[in-house]
Amino acid sequence: MKPLLKTLTETFAPSGYEDAVRKIIQKEVKPFADEIHVDAMGSLIVRKKPTVETKNSKRVMLAAHMDEIGVIVSHVDKNGFVRFASNGGVFGRYTLGARIRFMNGVTGVVGFDKLEAVDQAPALNKMYIDVGATSRSDCPVKIGDFGSFERSYMEMGNRLVAKSMDDRAGVAVLIETLKSIKVTPHDLYFVFTTQEEVGTRGAGTAAYGIDPEIGIAIDVTGTGDTPASLKMSMELGKGPCVKVRDPGMLSDPRVVEWMVNTAEKAKLPYQREVLLVGSTDAKAIQVTRAGVMSGALSIPCRYIHSASEMVDLEDLKNSVKLLTAMLSKPVSF
Repeated sequence: MKPLLKTLTETFAPSGYEDAVRKIIQKEVKPFADEIHVDAMGSLIVRKKPTVETKNSKRVMLAAHMDEIGVIVSHVDKNGFVRFASNGGVFGRYTLGARIRFMNGVTGVVGFDKLEAVDQAPALNKMYIDVGATSRSDCPVKIGDFGSFERSYMEMGNRLVAKSMDDRAGVAVLIETLKSIKVTPHDLYFVFTTQEEVGTRGAGTAAYGIDPEIGIAIDVTGTGDTPASLKMSMELGKGPCVKVRDPGMLSDPRVVEWMVNTAEKAKLPYQREVLLVGSTDAKAIQVTRAGVMSGALSIPCRYIHSASEMVDLEDLKNSVKLLTAMLSKPVSF
């Protein structure tokens, strides 16, 4: 999984411009898919038909988003310095001094007007991107150009670090799950969604088209295992997290029970998740059409929405094992 994750995370695909990463995913999943298509929002929908029919067969949608946070050029001043707005949840504390790569290959570094307080990050509207230009006329980017963080993938033992682990880690888990499922009673839709970071847009339209009976998002979740972090129970290396609640949705208790019971029967480590900030594609899936029974499997991740997001390899492997075990057998509801 590590070579795949390196390729996925080092591919640039900010919200609305997911083409490059979609091509990589499509190549990976094609040998294992019964049907593949791209919908109007750009989400990649990969179907695996049931290999055996039972009375408890379900139409299941699994969603991991392809897009990553980024920036968009909003102004270029007379000296060629680039002002920008966020494209998704870009935070000042992670952005100052960052390197940015634009879709046209231009790179730049984030600077700031001045620091009012040396120990506080300025607001995004006090920052600019220096692309090496000396005037507006020789600036190599224009208004409306998109960019995202420039940072290479890195391994620290079992800890894997890269920009866009949110949610390329979930994408890798979904790809490996598709590869590992040999027998299933369910009609499975592996959906690699667009524009999650700007409002779970791709998941909502994909779910409307699929009309699933069960929806499961695979995404990262924050942890409470770093100094002075939020009081949350999720930790790196302790297994995938079964979402109970986040600010955007309440998981269906039947889906929570299904995930927990499967993990316990398979003797897989898992954690119960109550997330205090953020949400996932499950938020959009749950309220599609007349409503969908939904939940989420979350991968613990430190430093979310930075250029150095960190996950644990064993959590990724156990996420694949849990999803494979869940989807290989009928459900009892």
